[in-house]
Amino acid sequence: MDKKNALRAGALAAGTTLMMLLMSSPALALSRDDGDDPGPGLSAWETIGLYVLIPVGLFVVIAGLVMVLDKSRPSSKS
Repeated sequence: MDKKNALRAGALAAGTTLMMLLMSSPALALSRDDGDDPGPGLSAWETIGLYVLIPVGLFVVIAGLVMVLDKSRPSSKS
């Protein structure tokens, strides 16, 4: 019975995704809107820093603070 439910859920998810792709219209990114004034593009290093290095650094800082400030377990070893 579990395989049947999994198959049904997979078919539903695939069908929903397919219908969303077929019903969506293109973004029409080639035509400019009024007031559209894009800034200069980011370089590859700026993009990597902004979307990879900064989030990883924040994760490390937050995880480090949680580990250092965690007082729920004793730090002495037996």
